[in-house]
Amino acid sequence: MHEMSLAQNILDIARQELEARGCTRLTGVHLRCGALAGVEVSSLRFGFEVLLQGTPDESARLEIEEIPLRLRCGACGAEFGGEGRLALWEPCPHCGEQLGHEVLQGKELNIVAIEGT
Repeated sequence: MHEMSLAQNILDIARQELEARGCTRLTGVHLRCGALAGVEVSSLRFGFEVLLQGTPDESARLEIEEIPLRLRCGACGAEFGGEGRLALWEPCPHCGEQLGHEVLQGKELNIVAIEGT
């Protein structure tokens, strides 16, 4: 379960940023997570909560914006998307081409904001 190490890395980054700004307590982290990021969102949430248990940051919340897959057809240039990883293998709804699509969004895993006091 690599989500536990991801949660630890997110917390490390958040705490470093808070310390640099003179804050002592983490209250929230906001992430953007793409459909192709290879992250099981529920496992990441669980790992985040487990790592915070018994710490001063225990009540910090993790907000995750799930980013759907967005593709550009390599044959006709049409943009389309879908839910989940399986959408990557769907044919273009405009021309039917199944291969050669460019991923425009859906691979990201970004910390958008860190909140603290």
